[in-house]
Amino acid sequence: MPRRPAAGPVRGASAWLPTAPCSPRGCVESARPWTGVPRAVLRLAALPAVVVLGVALIPLVGLLRDQPRQRWIRRWCLAVVHTAGVRTRITGAARPTGGVLIVSNHISWLDIPLLAAVRPARMVAKTEVRDWPVAGALAARGGTLFIDRDRLRALPGTVERIAATLRGGSAVAAFPEGSTWCGRAHGRYRRALFQAALDAGVPVQPVRIRYRFADGAASTAPAFVGEDSLLASLWRVVSARGLVAEVSLRPPFPAGSHPDRRSLAEAAQASAGDPGSGPGAHP
Repeated sequence: MPRRPAAGPVRGASAWLPTAPCSPRGCVESARPWTGVPRAVLRLAALPAVVVLGVALIPLVGLLRDQPRQRWIRRWCLAVVHTAGVRTRITGAARPTGGVLIVSNHISWLDIPLLAAVRPARMVAKTEVRDWPVAGALAARGGTLFIDRDRLRALPGTVERIAATLRGGSAVAAFPEGSTWCGRAHGRYRRALFQAALDAGVPVQPVRIRYRFADGAASTAPAFVGEDSLLASLWRVVSARGLVAEVSLRPPFPAGSHPDRRSLAEAAQASAGDPGSGPGAHP
């Protein structure tokens, strides 16, 4: 659930993770049509209750065998999304077992439970998340792989940790754009994370996330960009009527299908992207 600087030219926050030019004022519309205020307040109150309940049950869930545990995690993540008033439309299938790098575009804090709902995975997140109240502890407890965006020398070690996780048979989920975008624009996939998949010899599965209203109109209301606050983003989501999250899982690229990380990153983005909409474009 990153927070990014306000609108301006695309510039690097570090040597390998950029910021996006998207901002709440320039890119994010208020949720329309609105649901009733009492219903929105009820959703807002129920959401942390569902999260806390799931966290409280983690020790018990950890005692389950792999398949029941993953099934429980998927259901809990879907419950989080549905409690916020967002319906889901998931197409395609995740690779069910074995190491796989799952890569997706990044729009909202909702993206995280949506990815976990299709296949529980260890997330890749910036190291600053570790210090966030509540969310940081949850991320660490969930096995998040933290990356230090400001230390280029640490990048090879980070890539090796991700590769070791993939070799061990775990799924790793990442947002290679390196920043949240509004959904009408998107960033270019960074290559470093794809090196981990090459080193580990595992497939890469692209995912495309979109947010729409029930009538099919695209919505940027769930976007969490720029100087947006989490509370403002939460309120836009819970107060929206008929918001739908579309998650499209594309066929995985088998291990060895691409010779280098550049071609693999470009192929993954092309597989998950919108034809004719280049990086950074606001159609």
